[in-house]
Amino acid sequence: MNVSNTNVLSQPLHLSCGVVLKNRIVKSAMSDSLGDGRGAPTDAQIRLYERWADGGLALSIIGEVQGTPDYAEKPGNLVLNTHSDSERFMALADSGSNNNAQLWLQLGHAGAMADASISNPKGPSALDFPGLTCGALTLAEIEKLPNEFARTAVLAKEFGFAGVEIHAAHGFLLSQFLSPLFNKRTDEYGGSVEKRLRLVLETVKAVRSAVGRHFPMGIKLNASDQLEGGFQQEDALAVIAALDSTDIDLIDISGGTYFPSAPSSPDRDGAGPYFLDFAGRAKTKTKIPVMVTGGFKTFQQAEMAVSEGKADLVGLARALVIDPDLPKKWEMGCEENPLFPRFDNPPEGGVTAWYTMQITQIANREIELTPADLPATIKAYEARDDQRRATWTEHFGS
Repeated sequence: MNVSNTNVLSQPLHLSCGVVLKNRIVKSAMSDSLGDGRGAPTDAQIRLYERWADGGLALSIIGEVQGTPDYAEKPGNLVLNTHSDSERFMALADSGSNNNAQLWLQLGHAGAMADASISNPKGPSALDFPGLTCGALTLAEIEKLPNEFARTAVLAKEFGFAGVEIHAAHGFLLSQFLSPLFNKRTDEYGGSVEKRLRLVLETVKAVRSAVGRHFPMGIKLNASDQLEGGFQQEDALAVIAALDSTDIDLIDISGGTYFPSAPSSPDRDGAGPYFLDFAGRAKTKTKIPVMVTGGFKTFQQAEMAVSEGKADLVGLARALVIDPDLPKKWEMGCEENPLFPRFDNPPEGGVTAWYTMQITQIANREIELTPADLPATIKAYEARDDQRRATWTEHFGS
């Protein structure tokens, strides 16, 4: 075991807004699915982010927080608007700030990928693919979106969260606008990459104007959506170059999509990290700090990403489900790596379900799951979603 308190992962990072992250390790956004079905945080979710903060990370990002209940990814998503339970959100914000950590909300809108049982999915264009059907947003609906994101960001600031991340990756709405596969529009929001990124830039501008210059704002982007005819690396580099002239504080690089039957970044085969080389290319296009998420499994991978200058921050997701104390260990230079479970022929989405329910075990301080628990875990995961869909529909209406 090598122990050092001078490794690059322990160094603070100064964001352009003036905020300092205490080290280079971030819990990247995941759909923890711990909302109560009415869009509010649960006690379990509050305990979860306190636990991750205690583990030594600099920043946690809560995945897919919706501004309205109309286009939710899952019925466990949080919904933050003027009807929300402010006390619950403030308690969540407070829990995630333990141990000098920061807690940001990821501002989401699932668009075409919204859960069809609790919404009416709409994207940039009407689509009818196997497993995915959606309508097209009108121009008037599109023009309202930047201010919707901005209103959610203002509430995040008012309720004590330390920052926000705009979700423009993984096949959700802003990612759909960037992708020529999803975006077939012929107006000012479709066609060339410059037109496809227009909504992203308008959203960034609206959020920054609403929250002020000194409130941290990041954005999550795909290196590629890994779909034929979709969003590719050269377009991604063009988006990053355009963002360089904005007031974004952090660019979070990931990849893949939750398009049905397509490879999502969490379920990629092979050794990670998956998007590090692209992150290195991205850093040649921008002076904004770059975080890379996806496939980090060892201390050596994380340390090398920062020391070689390919990334300023390392985003961990499943590694922190396996070991919430990993940041504390790695910051001190303890080269201990998490032991990832192995699954034999899991069904599509099964591994994601296992990790999501393992998050629940952490939140409830219960015994860890094993790979042998996968079949029962999938059933429990699906049953919980079904119950929350019923709660969602009763609370928000159909």
